[in-house]
Formats: sequence, structure tokens, C-alpha cells
Amino acid sequence: MQIKFEQFAAASMLGSEDSPPRDNGEILFQRPWEGRAFGIAIALSKQGCYEWEDFRRALIASIAEWESAHSKDDPDWDYYLRWLSSLEKLVLAASLVSEQELEDRTRQVLADRSPCKQD
Repeated sequence: MQIKFEQFAAASMLGSEDSPPRDNGEILFQRPWEGRAFGIAIALSKQGCYEWEDFRRALIASIAEWESAHSKDDPDWDYYLRWLSSLEKLVLAASLVSEQELEDRTRQVLADRSPCKQD
């Protein structure tokens, strides 16, 4: 029996410290960008840009870094911001984008979603 890489990646995180939020067993995304970041991380690993285990280690380190600077009940906790931080570090380390490209694109996306933007 062969398992799709996507299923393997998500299953490899079950019950671990880097496990994504779930609702009735399904991975839970509150905002559209969370699902996109999740999919991008898996797709880049599947394409060989980095090993999935490297992503998991980066995510665990990002979570630990946040936890060391905050209390466990800090309402600012956001799992997918840790996910995004890990993804950004790996795409930069793999030279998939430059730091400037990442900053420019982030600025562009944020400007496109500004509530003050006029059409």
C-alpha cells in the first residue's frame, strides 16, 4: 500500500508537539492563508526543496522559541504564524527566494488586502 506524501506529512505530526490544530480529526484552518502556507510547505518538501523532517525540526524550534518568550496561556499564540516562520526560514535557506523578494511580496500581499484600499 502506498501513502501519498501529503498524508504521510500530516500523519507524521499526529500527537506530537508540532501537530497542527484539529477539529473532529480534520486539520483546522481559521484563515485562508493558513491552508495555503500548509500546502506550500508540503508541496515544496514533496518537490525535494527540503526534507520534511527538516521542516518539522524548524517548526518545533520555532514553537520552542515562542514558548520560551511567552507564557503557555498567552492569547497571542498562533500555531500557523510559527508554521509560516518555519517555512520562510527554509525557503530562504534553500535560496528559493531572496530576503528582499520575500519582503516585497509580503508587502504587496498586505497592501492588496488593506481595508483602506480603494478600487
